[in-house]
Formats: sequence, C-alpha cells, structure tokens
Amino acid sequence: MKSIINFFPKSRKISIEKFVTNAMYDKNYGYYSKKIPFGKNGDFITAPDISTLFSEMLALWIVSFWEHLRKKKIFNIVELGPGNGQMSFDLVKVFKKFPDFFHSCNICLYEKSEYLTKIQKKKLHREKIQWVKSFKEIKKGPVIFLGNEFFDSIPIKQYVKINSILYEKFVKLEKNYEINTFLKKINLKISKELKKFNLTDSQSFIEYPKQGLKELDLILNTIKRLSGGLLLIDYGFFKPKSLDTLQSLKNHKKNIIFDNIGEADITSLVNFSLLKNYLKKKRLKVNNIVTQEFYLKRMGIINRAEILSKKMSFKEKSDLYFRLQRLIDPNQMGELFKVISAFKLKKNYSLGFI
Repeated sequence: MKSIINFFPKSRKISIEKFVTNAMYDKNYGYYSKKIPFGKNGDFITAPDISTLFSEMLALWIVSFWEHLRKKKIFNIVELGPGNGQMSFDLVKVFKKFPDFFHSCNICLYEKSEYLTKIQKKKLHREKIQWVKSFKEIKKGPVIFLGNEFFDSIPIKQYVKINSILYEKFVKLEKNYEINTFLKKINLKISKELKKFNLTDSQSFIEYPKQGLKELDLILNTIKRLSGGLLLIDYGFFKPKSLDTLQSLKNHKKNIIFDNIGEADITSLVNFSLLKNYLKKKRLKVNNIVTQEFYLKRMGIINRAEILSKKMSFKEKSDLYFRLQRLIDPNQMGELFKVISAFKLKKNYSLGFI
C-alpha cells in the first residue's frame, strides 16, 4: 500500500488530471513505463491487433490522400501514440505495394513512453521509419497525422457545478493510504475557458481535455506550417454528456480507478463535438464525425474481406469474419468508436466520410 505514495506530491493532494498523469506516465512507476498493455497478455486490445484489415483501410485512405495532393515528392505520415507498433507495421506492408508513394513518404512515430519506444523499434527496426520527439523535426512536405486511441489516453480535468459555482475534482491520499476525492473552487480564468466551449451551460459534471488540446495545438501548428491534415479514431460520444467517463482496465476487465495504480490502464471517452468545434475555430476543414462502422464500410472493408476469404479454409474464414465483426458490429467497436478528419487544404478530402 505504501507504494501508492509514489504517485502523490508531499501534500498528498492532487487534481484528478495530475493523478492520472502520474499513474500512467511517471518515468519510474507509471503504467506505460514498465509493461506491455496490449494484446491477450495485456489489459486491452486495439483495432490493429484485432485484424490487419483495419490498418489496410487506413493505408488506402492515406495513399488516396497523397494522390489527392497530386502525389507530392515529399509526404509525411505521423502516427500518434503508436502503442506496440502493429499498425505502422501493417501500414508499411501496404505502402510497399505502391512504390511511387513509398518512395515519397516519410513515416514518423510520436511516442512519449521510452519503454514503448523500445518495443516499437524492435518490431520496426528494418522499416523506413523514424521516431520524433517534436514535430519541428519535420521540415518539408505536407503531413497527415494518424491517431488510433490516442486522445482517450491523455488525462482530463474534471469539474462539478453546484449552485452555479464550478469546482475542480481533486484526490487526497489519507494517512491510512485510502484515496478520497474532494472539490476545490476554480478561478475565473478557468471558468472563462470552459465557457468558450459552452461546457458550463447544460452540464453539472464537466470533463475538459486541457492536455489533449495542448497536444492538438502542436499538431495543428504543424499542419498550418506544412499543410495536410489529421485522422483520429477513438472511443467517445457525439454530444456532451454530464457523466464521469474515467475508466480503468486490468487483464481485460473493469478495474476500480484507485485500485492497482500504475498497474492498470486509465482512459476517458473523447468528446468529439468539442473536438470538432475546436478544429473549426482553428479554421480547418472538418468532415462530419462518423462511426468506425460507417468509415470502415465506406473504405471497402467488407469487399476486402470477401476477396481474402476466397482462398481461405473454413477455419481461417471464420476467424477473419469474427475479427471483422468486432471492428464493425454496432454492439462492439462499430458504434462506440468514432472517426474525425480535418484539413488545411484548398479542396476538402472526404473519402470514408460520405
């Protein structure tokens, strides 16, 4: 129990955002500094690990985007939070089938965890890939940012409105090592920030991705400097909800947030309407938010599965369609995951969204 103190300052009081940041990203004790969270032996599984069909659809979308840009001689792809490297591994396999594109593209991985970077480099060491700590390292050519389950892993701030007064949610480590939550009145500056996004009008419980928007600003500044766009896939909701969406997983099962700190994954649902409004305020062209089912079907995932299945045994075919169902079934990932894209271009790119 005493090890819990590693995640708290001397005062033993900390905002929920800072608590999750420490639990997930502390260099010595954080979740992403010491274990492989993905796959059967981890705590959760992501779409690229479920089926290569997922990454194939994204690869085709990217190649088509490059063609939309009239086949630029220098074209940058940045995967945000590449996890175990599986998606980039599958993307490269598809990219190699388009020699002109593959010659033009620079593939960059943006990863904050040193532990995960080592895993990615081991998997991808023979491929045409570089790791970047700053987007300023990308000097020339348009850029497309690609994020699958990137924003849900960035800690959020939580606020509660009581009698029109806003409070931020904090946590406190008691002397007996129990963790309790308490509220702290916020200042006027924070209140104005939340009102800019109309978050305080109809919600009594507010989740605000302050860190996420800072990351997004770095991405958007790069897009404005070089031109290009972004594609984000994450689990979240269309309209703001007055709910606490923080959730934790361990061994593919729900975990209480304050249990197994540093040993369990903690994420939150992404507010896609806020994301869309933010992108529009930054003067990007934004496609309508769609579900993962809609996007993958529009990209031709079912036709691709049918082509592959023709040369398969019954057992292989069953496995292929079982995995496909996980990706597109409304009761599984199909509806829960949403897709958004935005661009700094003269002519919009809407493949997969109409």
